Amino acid sequence: MRTILAPMGMLVEGVWNDIPRDTRATGGAFVRPKSAFRDRVLEPRGEIRPGRYRLYVAKSCPWAHRTLIVRALKGLEKAIPVFYAAPYMAENGWEFADGGIQYLHQLYSRAKPDYTGRVTVPVLWDDEEQRIVNNESSEIIRMLNREFDAFARRKLADLYPEKLRREIDWLNERIYRTVNNGVYRAGFATAQDKYEEAVTQLFGTLDWLEKRMKRRKWLCGSSFTEADVRLFTTLVRFDAVYYSHFKCNLRRLIDYPNLWRYTRRVYALPHVAKTVDLAQIKAHYYRSMKQINPTQIVPKGPLLDFRLH
Repeated sequence: MRTILAPMGMLVEGVWNDIPRDTRATGGAFVRPKSAFRDRVLEPRGEIRPGRYRLYVAKSCPWAHRTLIVRALKGLEKAIPVFYAAPYMAENGWEFADGGIQYLHQLYSRAKPDYTGRVTVPVLWDDEEQRIVNNESSEIIRMLNREFDAFARRKLADLYPEKLRREIDWLNERIYRTVNNGVYRAGFATAQDKYEEAVTQLFGTLDWLEKRMKRRKWLCGSSFTEADVRLFTTLVRFDAVYYSHFKCNLRRLIDYPNLWRYTRRVYALPHVAKTVDLAQIKAHYYRSMKQINPTQIVPKGPLLDFRLH
């Protein structure tokens, strides 16, 4: 069993180390570490100072992309400043040209000087208290959905309504395990059986979703919810990255008529298209993951048109 030489590195007691991810202990399976910062915005709604909270993201990252979509849909651009990482991630991890840091691990060390763990985006940062509020995308989008409502410049229905929460949670669990994280379980596997298990589960869920979306506008029927945001950020990357780079090549997204139409429908929502940067997405995956693509050559294709016609 070999080691994945991922250029992520990690902090060990606050000191950055270029430590590769090792899959020997998991028998070749990719296991995603849990997010370490899980606090919430504490102020009551309407009492948050605009600009106090910042988002550190990468346009290439599907988890960070979730937060950008909710921010754009609600019109929170003025309330929550955003800082973008460069697409290429080398031995020092995510790199920034602004936001008061050069590398994201500096922000983690500032928040917790003895922090040990991986350094990931997105990060919701409290600039007043100099702390990381949260680095778990699923929880950040719920905060953007509710806590920042007073600053929303665009009307958007609740993305996590009470009456649909059970269904949303059920969808989120399956889609996260087999699709959102499933593509990574396939792409980062270092054992044939672990790869095949991940790919089988991935396409089992995609086939199921294709049937589910035959007569539905959104995953929960007529209501656009956080489940749609979470699925979209994987689907929009599928043919350009996961199909080839991560060997998820049983079928392409465009081979699923209902899912392809659904993806273009999300893309067509106001302000969503501007959050999608396929050039950065491809540059990050194909250049940063040298253990999968040693030449770092970024493919020219595929030619994708997400616009509804």
